[in-house]
Amino acid sequence: MRLTLWNTTPALAVLALAGQLWAGGFYLTLGSPEASPEASKLNAILTIKMDGCHDPGAATVTATAIGMVNGQRREIPLQLQSLATPGMYALAQQWPKEGRWVLKLVARNGQMFTNSLVTAVPNGIATKEARTDSREFTTADVAAMLK
Repeated sequence: MRLTLWNTTPALAVLALAGQLWAGGFYLTLGSPEASPEASKLNAILTIKMDGCHDPGAATVTATAIGMVNGQRREIPLQLQSLATPGMYALAQQWPKEGRWVLKLVARNGQMFTNSLVTAVPNGIATKEARTDSREFTTADVAAMLK
């Protein structure tokens, strides 16, 4: 009996840890402001929600518009408006209409990290073209989306 417990204990420990590794994760959900009357009142063009197995109210998110205007690269830090739902934000357009723009959204919750790139189009956001990853996007990633 003692030998059986000794042999199964490591397997049980691995299974317990594996459940935590596969539980939830941390990611951003990009949404339409039309689905949120609160975001619509703020003239938002995008909603951003922290999702996964964590406390969304503890997460932080920053947003930057990165664009090419008349051959010049520009970066504009963006202001996000907190919504009533913890971990949910509204983003209104704060970058010029001319040029090509990509929005970089970076979120952290303790040791967890995620970021998204989404293309801004003349009438809003191209969420179907959005990219999300747990590795930080590079300048080359942004440049590829600006083409």
